[in-house]
Amino acid sequence: MTTPVHPVNRLRPRRSCLAVPGSNPRFLEKAQGLPADQVFLDLEDACAPLAKEGARHTIVDALNNGDWTGKTRVVRVNDWTTHWTYRDVITVVEGAGQNLDCIMLPKVQDAQQVVALDLLLTQIEKTMGFEVGKIGIEAQIENAKGLVNVDEIAAASPRLETIIFGPADFMASINMKSLVVGMQPPGYGADAYHYILMRILMAARTHNLQAIDGPFLQIRDVDAYREVAGRAAALGFDGKWVLHPGQVDAANEVFSPSQEDYDHAELILDAYDWCTSEAGGKKGSAMLGDEMIDEASRKMALVIAGKGRAAGMQRTSKFEIPEA
Repeated sequence: MTTPVHPVNRLRPRRSCLAVPGSNPRFLEKAQGLPADQVFLDLEDACAPLAKEGARHTIVDALNNGDWTGKTRVVRVNDWTTHWTYRDVITVVEGAGQNLDCIMLPKVQDAQQVVALDLLLTQIEKTMGFEVGKIGIEAQIENAKGLVNVDEIAAASPRLETIIFGPADFMASINMKSLVVGMQPPGYGADAYHYILMRILMAARTHNLQAIDGPFLQIRDVDAYREVAGRAAALGFDGKWVLHPGQVDAANEVFSPSQEDYDHAELILDAYDWCTSEAGGKKGSAMLGDEMIDEASRKMALVIAGKGRAAGMQRTSKFEIPEA
């Protein structure tokens, strides 16, 4: 496994991750104009078996000739248990590797599946003269085995950028009593997904990766989407899949801080920088209004401020040096 010659920003904005069928040129074109942070062109579930081979070439054309400005460009290939995977990767990366940010690998069950993709990407990059290690990997956890092995999966490659929860296949793999993807199953009073989401989040954060929640299939019920997305955002997830243009704005809003929280975070950072400076008395803690702030406050504020900056938010408040 190899790392890029030049540093790659693996922590890209991913509030909204738009799924687009790789076999549909009209959808591929429309996706370029939507305000999603990430677009992934799908060769897996969104493509019928007979359409997969042609979709590879459609995706290559879209990546090379489309305008994806401001978006993270990802292709989801088929999983390693199929006979399509190696050809998906070779065709897409050889054809459009210079216009591709990541490969998404679905149904990851163990670390070796990530290692295999890393090795294949490295061989293609060397053959084509691309920068080795630049293309990232997104690993999708979709069954019980994958979740049990998620720590090893998260540590499997320096190319890894995200760990993604795939709820539909996961629900089927554990025999969950529900047909509505992402909604709580009847008969269970607590949050049936809490352990799964936290397990993925801990593995991701341990290895400085992003954690992404999967799709919500009731695409016309935006209020329900907000509710489900809000659950993941509250835990600390970085974003969620969107299957319909109507979900994009909701995802961007839910996974961005409020203006009030963003302003407050920036004020904490300014106040802490000042109070620890020579001019501020080199203090380890200080007051910001009625709130005491210290190093722990700074770390928490960095998270919120980072999310706001990534979302392009602008401050509406200014730090004032307190009077002596």
